[in-house]
Amino acid sequence: MQLIEVELRDDSTVLALIWPDSRTRLLAAETLRRASRAASEIRRQVDDIELMVAPGLHITAIEPIGNYALRLSFSDGHDRGIYPFSYLRELAERQPA
Repeated sequence: MQLIEVELRDDSTVLALIWPDSRTRLLAAETLRRASRAASEIRRQVDDIELMVAPGLHITAIEPIGNYALRLSFSDGHDRGIYPFSYLRELAERQPA
């Protein structure tokens, strides 16, 4: 499902996703950082190494990747995760409404 709009809120600590069905879902920067599918992050997860997230983690940049995904950059320097819209929707659906 295609996103209509993406915006940063709360001092860039929350990503608001607005979908065509008029649903707006919010995802915390920490949630997104922990859910990164970058190879280094998948390796960390496989090795069962907990990610230590610094207080105040925020999103520093949003880059569209074609018409199917976003690349997010974080204040801890991580910028390798690509988040397909379908994955963002899945993460958003896991959050309490």
